[in-house]
Amino acid sequence: MAGRNAEWCTIESDPGVFTELINKIGVKGVQVEEIYDLEQKNLDALDPVYGLILLFKWVKEKDDGKRPGIEDVPDVFFAKQVITNACATQAIISILMNRPEIDLGKELQDFKSFAQACDAEMRGVLIGNSPTIQKAHNSFRRPEPFVFEQKGATEDDDVYHFIGYVPVNGCLYELDGLKQGPILLGDCTLENWLQKVRPAIQERMNRYSAAEIRFALLAVCKNRKEVYEAKLGKVKGRITQLQAKYQKASEGKAGDAMDVSDDDLPSSPAELVASLTAAGAEEKALEDSIKVEEAKHKKWEVENIRRKHNYVPFVFNLLKVLAEKGKLPEIVEKAQQSAATRQSARDAAKKKEAEKGKSKPASSSSSSSSGSSGADKPK
Repeated sequence: MAGRNAEWCTIESDPGVFTELINKIGVKGVQVEEIYDLEQKNLDALDPVYGLILLFKWVKEKDDGKRPGIEDVPDVFFAKQVITNACATQAIISILMNRPEIDLGKELQDFKSFAQACDAEMRGVLIGNSPTIQKAHNSFRRPEPFVFEQKGATEDDDVYHFIGYVPVNGCLYELDGLKQGPILLGDCTLENWLQKVRPAIQERMNRYSAAEIRFALLAVCKNRKEVYEAKLGKVKGRITQLQAKYQKASEGKAGDAMDVSDDDLPSSPAELVASLTAAGAEEKALEDSIKVEEAKHKKWEVENIRRKHNYVPFVFNLLKVLAEKGKLPEIVEKAQQSAATRQSARDAAKKKEAEKGKSKPASSSSSSSSGSSGADKPK
């Protein structure tokens, strides 16, 4: 599969990148958000969450035999990773395929219908050979005006891997394309699976010390603007009902026949005013949230354009002008001094960390939840 591997670029682990990638595949109403800690309130704020993706610095696991039993579950869409650089996209695809409420779009729905009957190995091959998925993935290829010799990753290189967590038919699964199949983590419901998944993610993080590894946690969730717009529609409907009832109460018609839909509304004018005030505040908050989402998606759009832009001609001409004006030697010298200062700081930090590690018991460990990369484990 070396030829196919070369055709899949590395992509940055970023919510804006993954959200655009999902849209390019044809999926409707889904976006990706980064989660900075495992507090339940942060997970609940993104409801509904379709699945979680964990990015971590890959190291060879020494306890594979202690992992939960690998399950062969026909109802779970699971694909083995056979394409290097594709694990981020594959983790996203696996979550999308396992949540039937998501509008996959015609092309991905047809792909799912065809691939569902295949084994995990063949599904991985099919993903690698899907023009739609590959084109969406490679749309984030950085312009490379220079050709560099490619080499395989070594043990000293930092390589990163993505795995997914998703509920399917009352069970919680870990989806790791490097495994033989989905890993059953336990029973769950659509209401409590986020509570159930937290210990599993924390357990994986706790295997590594903060000096060894970095993490990023991403949620595949419903488009937030659509969520807020749906809530806003309900709030506006309630405001209309409250205003109508308040009007009747003000005219002394509170005893008149009311619609059944009025049954859950307050009856006294004072209560109606309080409810209208609260509903108005909620309406304003939702409108503000919609504006925030619109601004965020616009920012993502601009950032993605910049990611794909070729800045080499601009840099070349800038250096040319600086050289003509005699400014280049001075700038190069300052850059070298700055680089030396940063390297000294990194060396000092490493030395301090090494001394700190020697002073701790060998069994001590800690976890971290930061960092991002698009690189995969080497094949």
